[in-house]
Formats: sequence, C-alpha cells, structure tokens
Amino acid sequence: MKFSPGGNLPVLRLGALTAAALAIHGYHLGVEDGEIYVPAAKKLLHPALYPFGQEFFRSHGHLSLFGPLLALSAELTHLSMDWTILLWYVVTLFAMLVSCWLLAAACFSSERARWSATLIVTVLLAMPATNTGLLLLDPYLTARSFSTPLTLFALASLLERKYALAGAAILMTASIHPQMVAYLIFLAGVLWVAGQSKKRVPEQIPLLASGAAILPDGFHLMPAAEPYREALFSRDYFFLYNWSWYHWVGMLAPLAILAWFWKGNLRGTRSGFARLSFAMLPFGLLSIAAATVLCSSPSFEMFARVQPLRTFHLITIVLILLLGGLLGEYAGKKRAWVIAAVALPLAIGMAFVAHETYPASPRIELPSQTSSNAWVNTLLWVRKNTPQDAVFAVDSRYFKDAGTDVHGFRAVSERSALADYFKDGGVVSMFPDLADEWKQMSDATYGLNHFQVQDFKRLKAEYRTVSWTVVHGAAPGGMNCPYQQRGYAVCQIP
Repeated sequence: MKFSPGGNLPVLRLGALTAAALAIHGYHLGVEDGEIYVPAAKKLLHPALYPFGQEFFRSHGHLSLFGPLLALSAELTHLSMDWTILLWYVVTLFAMLVSCWLLAAACFSSERARWSATLIVTVLLAMPATNTGLLLLDPYLTARSFSTPLTLFALASLLERKYALAGAAILMTASIHPQMVAYLIFLAGVLWVAGQSKKRVPEQIPLLASGAAILPDGFHLMPAAEPYREALFSRDYFFLYNWSWYHWVGMLAPLAILAWFWKGNLRGTRSGFARLSFAMLPFGLLSIAAATVLCSSPSFEMFARVQPLRTFHLITIVLILLLGGLLGEYAGKKRAWVIAAVALPLAIGMAFVAHETYPASPRIELPSQTSSNAWVNTLLWVRKNTPQDAVFAVDSRYFKDAGTDVHGFRAVSERSALADYFKDGGVVSMFPDLADEWKQMSDATYGLNHFQVQDFKRLKAEYRTVSWTVVHGAAPGGMNCPYQQRGYAVCQIP
C-alpha cells in the first residue's frame, strides 16, 4: 500500500507496535463507556436480551453503526460477541497506529522521525487528553475506537491532497460517531484554508468561525432544570469555570507549542507539518471561545453537552505525534538510542498507570467463563445462571466501588438493570428526556448493599419487573441467594 514518499506501508512493524501497545495498556471488556456501547451491540445480536432499561444504551446506539457492525461481524464469523469485541479492538488499535504512521509520513521527511512519532504515540495511547474526560485511545472498545483512527487517516489524506480518501474517511466517521465528525469537518475546512495563499487565510478564517457557530436543533436557551441539572453538573469538565489552573496549562500550552511549530521552519519537516500545526490553532481557540460562551450564563446550560472542548482530544494526539517526530529528527539523528531511552520509561510509566487503573483485573481480559476479578466473576455467573429476561437491582453507585474496576453491569452480565448513577448519568447528560427516570431509579437503589429484606420488598413494590439483586457484602437475611462468593451475593428478590 503506497500513500506517501515513504513507500510501502510497514505492516509487520506496525503489527509489532500493536502487540506492544496491547501489552502496555491492556484490554478490558465493558468498562467505562463500554457499558453504553457493548449492550447495544449485544441487543442487536440477541434481541431477547435487555427487555428493561434499554433506553439508556440505545439512545447512543441508534445514532451509530457501531452496534450493527459488531453484530454483523459476530453473525458472519460465528464468534461470541465477547471475542468479536476483542478482535475488533485489536483491529482498531492497529488502525490507530497505521493512521499515526501515515500522518507522520505527511509531516516528516525521514523514516527515523516517522517511526519515532509513531513509537511515542504507541507508548502514550492511554494518556488523558487535557481535561476532556477522554484518553487518546481507550483500552476498551467504543465508537471512538473507530472514529479516532478514521479521523487521523482523513487528516493524513487531506495533507497529501488525497481528497477522495479523506471524503470516504469522513463519511465513515459520521456513520460511527456523529459528534466527533463535526470536529473533523471543521478541521478539514481549516486545513483547506491553510492550503490557500497566505493572503486569503485571514479572509477565510471568520467564515469558518461563523459556520462553527451554527447551533443544533432541539436545544433551548434556558437553565437546566432538576434532575437533568444534577446529571449535567456531575460532568464538571463540561464547564471551564470548574477547571483547575493545571487544566488550563494543559489546554493552552499545546496551542503555544503548535504555534511555534507553525512558524518554526523546523528541519526535516514537510509542508504538512506547518499546515497541521496551524490548523490546530483556530481549531483550539474557537473551541475555547465556544466553551467560554456556554459558561457565561445559566441560559446556555442546555448547550453544554455539545462539549466543544473535545477538540483537545485531537489536538493532544497531534501534539504528541509531532513532538515524537521531532525527537527522532533532532535527538535521534546521531544517537538512535535516545529515542528508546525516552520511550522505555514512558512505556513503564504507562504500564504502571494501567495496572493502577484496573488493579483487580488481568491486564488483557480474554473472554472466559470465569475471572480473577471478583465483581466480573459474579457477573459472569449471573450471565450463565439467571434467565435472560431477569431484571436486576444493583447499588446505583457500584461503578466506583473498590474492586469493580469500572466494569459495567449490563455489558458483562448481559442482563437488564435499574439505572446506575454514574454511567447512566453520563447518558442523561446527553439526553435530558431520560433525567426523571434515571433519578428515580438511581435514588431507589442508593445504598442497596445495606438493604434488609423489607427494603427489597419495597423496591419490588415500586418496580415489579425487578426480580434479582447483586449485593456487595453479606447476603441479606431471609432471601434466597444461590451465589455467595468472594464478597458478593446474587439473590432473588422476594
């Protein structure tokens, strides 16, 4: 595959980096946002699953081809959905590194700089992107696992003026992640402007800014009302006035560095280096301006879910890539060992972070009937030993319990559940119509790990479809609990 002056795509070496990335950052099923995306795919493959509460994952699912793609893959390969998700994760991980290589090839002349850029991104893949609540690439599968490499591929194609490929990547991104493609389209416009004569650049930028100011339908100029306001403000990074000084440094410093890159005329760089560096400036500054406006009045609170500062996810990736390339071009030209000397401690540090993030789980969670993680093992028992139409009540704050390692109940157990506070609250922050239902359910199960039998009877009277519960702690007296292991009990609600 030829794309750039670098020649053929180095598939084997990029495959080796993919294996290294998997070893450093790990892989986990159904953690964090996987609790939203995985049930949507499993529901499509097995329609009998999740008869209750599916609105909390289908709100996202119906906007994306993520679920249909996974369901179709599992159907064609006859693999379980868990194995399908793992294999797709490896594919998207490889695609991420391929896209980074192609983008580096569009920015740097030497192969040394390109490899250095790709290597540094590889070891920092699970690094947080400013204060956006996002990692460069998650160690689990979501729609972003597809949209991020597609976005980088589109940028590389635009820099190489391969507009047909860029257009195809943009369309694919739109089908997977409609929110992220909006940022990509804006950035494509900025890159187009950067490719025009310098005389025309100042004239065109205001046009891009006015286009970015178009507001989506269905939003209203009014303060957020309870309980939606509670869900919205649980995502404090939506609002700039909640950011600490070091978050501001993490946002503004990359723009200052990229401005220097744009004007620096640095050795070993191609025209794409300066164009890309320049494009990040209006991309970031206009998003800061938009975020500032949204924080200026309570009347704009309903628009906070647009999350304009998500642009810094891509800005951070580009900055790391360019810094890595310059490391190879300057420090690695006569001393190749310098690149390894920088990459190795970064890899060790990120591996440590990965372990501390999921301390109770294996680094790479292969699909299995059991798990060394007590919470996941309980959910796997639930999957195997309870009816498909069972509806569970779990403490609404379980997501933050020690030992859960943020594994989602629905994604792992394949069973319905009343809404939880944290992850379903994130869904509500994007879809306000679910707020009342979310608040009632999450309040009803708050403190469930300490419920007595009469509390469960009260819960059953309120939600008649609820038939089972998972308790973190001793089994409540007077209830039938067929599973009691390693600090968890699975019980039928009388």
